[in-house]
Amino acid sequence: MNAFTLPTAAALALALAACSPASGPAAGADAPSPAPVADDAAEAAPADAFLAALARHCGQAFEGRIVANQPPPEGEDPFEGRTLVMHVRGCDEPARELKVPFHVGEDRSRTWVLTRTGTGLRLKHDHRHEDGSEDAVTMYGGDTTAPGTAQRQEFPVDAESVALFEREGLNASVANTWAMEIEPDRRFLYELSRPGGRLFQVEFDLAAPVAAPPTPWGH
Repeated sequence: MNAFTLPTAAALALALAACSPASGPAAGADAPSPAPVADDAAEAAPADAFLAALARHCGQAFEGRIVANQPPPEGEDPFEGRTLVMHVRGCDEPARELKVPFHVGEDRSRTWVLTRTGTGLRLKHDHRHEDGSEDAVTMYGGDTTAPGTAQRQEFPVDAESVALFEREGLNASVANTWAMEIEPDRRFLYELSRPGGRLFQVEFDLAAPVAAPPTPWGH
C-alpha cells in the first residue's frame, strides 16, 4: 500500500480558504522575525531559497498530471483519471511555513505542510475527513537530512511516522522518502519513492494558474 492515505479509504496510503497572495508588511510595520537557521549559513540557504521559490506562488492554484506511477497500485487508483490541483496558501509567515492543499477530484482531504526547522525543512501530510476531523493516518512525513538545493528537497520518513505506519498496518511505507522540486513559474513536482522500485510523481504547471479550489477539509 502507498503512504498517501485517503481518509475515506485507508486501504490506500500514498502521496498525498482560497487565499489571496500574502502581502508584504505595511510601511512602518515590523517585519516577521526570521526563521531559525543552522549555524552553517551556507548549508541553511537552500531550505530558505526553496521556501521562497514556492512562496512566490502564494494564493495561486495549479493543475497537475501524473508523470510516474510505478508499479501501478493494485485495485482502484485514487489518483488516475482525476483532476489534480495544488493550491499554495497558509502564507502568513512564508519564511517559516507554507500549506499546500492537494485536491484530487472532489476529495479535499490532503494538505502538504512545509515548515522551516533549525536545520532544514519538514514535510508533513495533514489528512482530514470531510467533517474536518483528523484521519487515523495523518501528519506523517519527515525532515530533510541533507541541505538539498533551491530546486529540490528530500524528506526521509521520520521515526514518528514509522510508528504510525506500523500501528496502522502500512508496513510498506516505513521506508518512504518524499521529495519536492520547484522551478518558479515553470513546474512543481511532488514525489514519493521507496526501495523496491516504487515511484509516484505528480507534476504541476506553474506557468498556467487555474481557479482556486474550495477550502480544504478541516482548514
